Amino acid sequence: MLLRAESLTKAFGPVKVLLKADLQINEGDSIGLIGINGAGKSTFLKILLGEERCDTGELIVNTRRIGYLPQFAESSEKYTVRDVLGRPYGHIENIKRRMRELDDLMASGKEDIDWNAVTTEYAKLESELSKSNLDDEKIQIEALETVGLSADMMDRSMDTLSGGERTKVMLSRVVVQAEGCDLLFLDEPTSHLDIDTVEWLEDFLLDSHTACVVISHDRYFLDKMAVKTVEIANGKTREYKGNYSAFIMKKMLDLDRMEKEYRKYVTQKKKQEEIAAQLHKDQWYLTTHKTRQKLIDKMEEKEAPEKSKEITVRIQAAPKSGKNVITAKKLKISQGGRVILSDVNLDIHKGEKIGIYGANGEGKSTLIKALIGELPFDEGELWIAPGAKIGYFSQNHENLDLDLTAEEQILQVIGKDRRADARKLLARMLLFNEEVDKPMRYLSGGERVRVAITLLLLQETNLLVLDEPTNYLDIPARHAVEEALNEYDGTIITVTHDRYFLDTVCNKVCEVKDGHIKMHSGTYSSTKGRPNTTEIVMDADEYRVMSPFTNWVTGRKFTKGERVLVAPTEMKSYEWAISQGKLKKTGGRQRKKVAVDNNPENPSK
Repeated sequence: MLLRAESLTKAFGPVKVLLKADLQINEGDSIGLIGINGAGKSTFLKILLGEERCDTGELIVNTRRIGYLPQFAESSEKYTVRDVLGRPYGHIENIKRRMRELDDLMASGKEDIDWNAVTTEYAKLESELSKSNLDDEKIQIEALETVGLSADMMDRSMDTLSGGERTKVMLSRVVVQAEGCDLLFLDEPTSHLDIDTVEWLEDFLLDSHTACVVISHDRYFLDKMAVKTVEIANGKTREYKGNYSAFIMKKMLDLDRMEKEYRKYVTQKKKQEEIAAQLHKDQWYLTTHKTRQKLIDKMEEKEAPEKSKEITVRIQAAPKSGKNVITAKKLKISQGGRVILSDVNLDIHKGEKIGIYGANGEGKSTLIKALIGELPFDEGELWIAPGAKIGYFSQNHENLDLDLTAEEQILQVIGKDRRADARKLLARMLLFNEEVDKPMRYLSGGERVRVAITLLLLQETNLLVLDEPTNYLDIPARHAVEEALNEYDGTIITVTHDRYFLDTVCNKVCEVKDGHIKMHSGTYSSTKGRPNTTEIVMDADEYRVMSPFTNWVTGRKFTKGERVLVAPTEMKSYEWAISQGKLKKTGGRQRKKVAVDNNPENPSK
């Protein structure tokens, strides 16, 4: 056992972040730590690292060889690349810590000190430190080169590096730390990484055999590296064996079981209370009802499963444009005198959902800005359908005025006298109270994304152009956005590094590489020849069968009174039954596992 946390609690003023957090990490463990934004994941991690103190609970740490990758890369002018690559939790720090202890011991002047033993140990530690520093220099340079950076960056200040370079330096730090650590903590390691780098990191962690705990919203990353999944919800942890996909299914079964147990408990308790009340009424002169009440009090109380608040996203589509939406022939796009993309040929039809991916800096955002006329092109032809109504989502949120509150931003669009409507729209994105009332520059990245999506909801579009729409979003929010885009009738062009998103939303993918683009039909996984997720979990509407019918798409027969869950991707095969009154919506909603459609030519298959 490397580390064990039992019943940890933590509060910041009146806000209780952790109520009962447990975790045990053994050698070789690979653990995915998940939860919605604000659930307390980063706080829990800092307590495990010793950077924060818990209020109550027990923390046992059996190793000091611990590495840590924070969520945000260092950017201060105080630190060079060499400083950041230093192993603050590894064996070098242990040597320095012991040398400080010996310094304090010698400075204390105690008479019972074995000076020969102390000086001998100190000299040995100095020698180890000198050798380790030389070894570290070599390891650090090799780590930089592993992620595509050169050795002459070692003494550059972090604030002089680009965002992509800073991220790669932090990845180099993971490589360095894994060499001398028993345990790695990684907080959102895949944020802002391109797909190739994420897949490299997956393979590196699997090959290193170092125990690791990863906070991530990247579902494919969690699927590949996690053997245990720990969820933080409502201040408590719950552990599930297996990766993220296994967690989803097991949690659904847990919630279903808890719901049934709670309903049974409520029904039995109500029945017993009614019997006790009747006994008291009929036999008021006896104490039989008191005995019955004691039995009720001894019943094992069952808690109702927590009802999680979910984001509601519905993107309204304008009347469709013609068959051809965008046609590009031999486009050449330059910036600052440098050719970014050349010989770009595209023929985008209505209803297509195209995912654009590639390494950072290859020109993905440049491409979509040129396609919608925000950037000029040097050569070639570009035609956009006259009926195209474009909705654009920028990863930098240029359409947001950060000096305004979220409410003020919405009121600019819908009218200043519609404050209640603005609040309702923001509430659908789980934005309430101070999140709505304070200037948006003080909101988190995920909260800004939700405001930007709210603005998108207010537009009538038939062509959505999205640049990294899931950045900063937690898994439930990503799920809500994906579901909305699956329901959207218009055309979608989206830049993303999220492989799960590419596989579940897009029916075509476009790779941007070495100044050119290459279009492929099908999902990202099918294009790369990788095993694809064949089933996902979606929110489904509940319907009641009013008269018997057969779904000829699936061949399934339905009987009167039966309840049916219909996910958005299945709606087309049930439309006729709904229109004929054979199915009636009950208003209920549950999550359901559905097959991913990888055949864009037959969307109802």
